[in-house]
Amino acid sequence: MPTLNLFTNVPVDAVTASDILKDATKAVAKIIGKPESYVMILINGGVPMAFAGTEAPAAYGELISIGGLGPSVNPKLSSTLADILQTKLSIDASRFYIKFYDAQAFGEASAVLLWSDFVLCPACMYMFREESTMLCIDDEKEAKKL
Repeated sequence: MPTLNLFTNVPVDAVTASDILKDATKAVAKIIGKPESYVMILINGGVPMAFAGTEAPAAYGELISIGGLGPSVNPKLSSTLADILQTKLSIDASRFYIKFYDAQAFGEASAVLLWSDFVLCPACMYMFREESTMLCIDDEKEAKKL
């Protein structure tokens, strides 16, 4: 699940937030090639922030995704998100900084990002992938298929 966290020192009202959420969701999904239904955007407005020594309007973002990021994609994402922030919040592109995290499929983030793909065995409390053909041993040492 691609997740974009945006922080800005500009106060963000509900209408503007909704517009940013819609525009950023579409942009992230399109540029990294993931369905919109997988994209999560968070906006934190009115955050005390200084950038380049001033408290002029600024923004910071972090985009985390399993795949879809890289040298050919990140500049386009950065530019598109900067355009959205310029249009909606009047934040100059030179005052927007974003970090990209391309998580590994079996890395630290996978337990959270893929939680819905797992089932819990009530007998042993072990997590299995839903499509798994693994066998579980319950308290009576009998194997059962999940």
